[in-house]
Amino acid sequence: MNRKAKRFGLGTVLVLGLLAAWLQMADKNYVYKALVYNFADIDDNLIFHQRTIEAPDTPIPWPKSSQYNKVQLPPELQQLHQELQSVAFLIVKNDSILHEQYWDGYSEESLSNSFSVAKSIVSVLVGVALKEGKIKSLDQPVGDFLPEFREGAKSKITVRHLLWMSSGLNWDESYSNPLSMTTEAYYGADLRKVINRLEAVEEPGQKFEYKSGDTQVLAFVLEAATGKNLAEYAEEKLWQPLGAAHKAEWSIDHPAGNEKAYCCFFSNARDFARIGQLYLNQGIWHGDTIVTPDYVQASLTPSSLPTASSGETTDFYGYQWWLLPDYKGQFIFYARGILGQYIIAIPEKGLVIVRLGKKRGEKLGNHPSEVMAMIDAVNKIVP
Repeated sequence: MNRKAKRFGLGTVLVLGLLAAWLQMADKNYVYKALVYNFADIDDNLIFHQRTIEAPDTPIPWPKSSQYNKVQLPPELQQLHQELQSVAFLIVKNDSILHEQYWDGYSEESLSNSFSVAKSIVSVLVGVALKEGKIKSLDQPVGDFLPEFREGAKSKITVRHLLWMSSGLNWDESYSNPLSMTTEAYYGADLRKVINRLEAVEEPGQKFEYKSGDTQVLAFVLEAATGKNLAEYAEEKLWQPLGAAHKAEWSIDHPAGNEKAYCCFFSNARDFARIGQLYLNQGIWHGDTIVTPDYVQASLTPSSLPTASSGETTDFYGYQWWLLPDYKGQFIFYARGILGQYIIAIPEKGLVIVRLGKKRGEKLGNHPSEVMAMIDAVNKIVP
């Protein structure tokens, strides 16, 4: 080895050593895990600690339609499933399964990550806590539950501000930066430390800005309000009453730690469909009111706040649900995850569509293009 090569080798070792030392001193060792796994995956329950959400001993099975799997999907939709690597596609019509299809070894029992679909589930749980009086009002200050929100500008933030993604907190919603708050929350081991670093940099309730941190704060509010961790509350108030057929899982930051509320709820297509059906039924499941119809209606009403990015009116987002208020004459609402996880409801036709997969297409405005493609295709085959 010549002298130049030796110097280059020693220089590289020195730089790497200094970088490792900086990561250690800056408490950013989570970066190693982020670099190893590179991108989030639908099977990340295999690399994280999980908290189990048990299904009831006697589940409520989905009835199958008399037309079960007899309706052929349009070729363009089948092509879309191939291109975006779908692993599950389910259509529920009038409380019965009309169509279901699985790929790549997945089945009706397979758990996969819902990513930000979990935000909509957290919103449902807020509605449950409101119904029970654990949360007195959506305009109740977050500081009533979390001491770190009791002073300064953060004391102005309410539960509603978090639901609307209008907290004014300085969360960094970056998925490509290994040093971002989002990356640290996903791969790190202390969610509370991340949240406690947040500062209020804008007046709450003035602008919509999509921030996973707002959902995580909501989860800590729920934990303080109910005295239960998020998975326990979801099991007792949602998964058990809905008669889920299989257990679910929620990723936690460390053993006995906190749920990654803004993401990382793992389940299957059939059980995810129960969430859509619950809201299609105005919060009522088999005669029991799990969430009040008033809360459901408010959840599916646009905030109408200006967006932080462009100033356009937010007519596409409610309480952590995405909205298509007038898509070709239909009102549609849906939950979505970053890799194309969807629970889509079309109330006019009594339809719930669930798609789980590994990729998402390009956006058309505020909505991924495949959302409209799936809606169009299902509308063609379902009268």
